[in-house]
Amino acid sequence: MSHLLRSHAPISDKGWKLIDEEAIDRLTAGLGARRIVDFEGPFGFEYSSTNLGRAEPIANDGLAGITAKRRVVLPVVELRADFELSRQELLNADRGDIAIDTDPVALAALQMVEAENRTVFHGSAALGITGITEASPHPAIPAGSTLDAYPAAIANAVETLLRIGVAGPYALALGRDDYTAVVEGSEHGGYPVASELRKILGGPIVWAPGIDGGIVVSQRGGDFVFESGQDLSVGYWSADADHVRLYLEETFTFRVVSPEAAVAVGPVTA
Repeated sequence: MSHLLRSHAPISDKGWKLIDEEAIDRLTAGLGARRIVDFEGPFGFEYSSTNLGRAEPIANDGLAGITAKRRVVLPVVELRADFELSRQELLNADRGDIAIDTDPVALAALQMVEAENRTVFHGSAALGITGITEASPHPAIPAGSTLDAYPAAIANAVETLLRIGVAGPYALALGRDDYTAVVEGSEHGGYPVASELRKILGGPIVWAPGIDGGIVVSQRGGDFVFESGQDLSVGYWSADADHVRLYLEETFTFRVVSPEAAVAVGPVTA
């Protein structure tokens, strides 16, 4: 039996299909970090740590002639967003209603999207994860005072990486406001800013809700690794006469292998 306990929920197959489809749609759009770092797995809920290939000395507790070491690993973290759905709405779906209220699913998915993106790009001391911008040795590049200046800032970031031998193509991850400014904006003369940036990067511009500013990341591979234990899944928690309580959950580790392979760029000022 899966720990998600889906078979115990008072939800029909049709209801589960609607819930899963809503979650997938919201998650697929927003999980920007996964699109530009190496994704490995999923390895299952029982997967507990990533081997870092290192060992640290420890006291041998008085064992004569013995040297002791402990293997260093990166523990998996578990993230979870709880939500609940109306049992009446679920019954309406079984009756054929195709417009039931799935906003709680969408909100939980957005919370997970922002948490994952922020952890990967900015890190979390509480989770024991160092993010890409935390690890990067490069100073953040100011975006400039106008949107017209933004392509030059991105070119500066790319040149910083080229100068130290970090090959492209390159991707640009942008938070919500910055993405909107870039995609909707144009330089003097009417040329779309996004088109200019894609020419400079040679790679994608990625929507990554939850992050601050922008991050230029090499796409050569092997620099940043996201290891998934249990990939994002909907589980069942409990129910009463009116509501079914569910949750979105994932387990993962993230590690920065080559911190020099990314450059942060300040927020867009349009």
